[in-house]
Amino acid sequence: MKIDHVTVLVRSLSASMPYYDALLPLLGFSKPKDHVWTDGEGFFFQFMQAKGNTSDYERYGPGMNHLGFAAPDVATVEMVREQMAEAGFEVPEIQHLRGATALFMKDPDGIRFEITHTPPGIPVVD
Repeated sequence: MKIDHVTVLVRSLSASMPYYDALLPLLGFSKPKDHVWTDGEGFFFQFMQAKGNTSDYERYGPGMNHLGFAAPDVATVEMVREQMAEAGFEVPEIQHLRGATALFMKDPDGIRFEITHTPPGIPVVD
């Protein structure tokens, strides 16, 4: 079996969707309807409004830590960083980790996304 969707609950759809509308096309996703994105190969992101009085995302707390995307090359990592910054979002510097080139970003709720080029021979996770 393969994973077919991830549902992300955000504090505010109006605050978060501009972020995803900028990021997800850069990662090869298209938007078939409001708050839903797909890779066209059977995988979907669905965004929904979180319920009130829930805890904000915490870096090392229980739950999802981050989503990682494989970039085909370093230029793609640099392009994502540049275009997200041009779209007005805060983006950190690119990191070089054990041979990989990585960009770690956060959405308005603090959900982290990793865009990394990992050369052949370097483990994706270790």
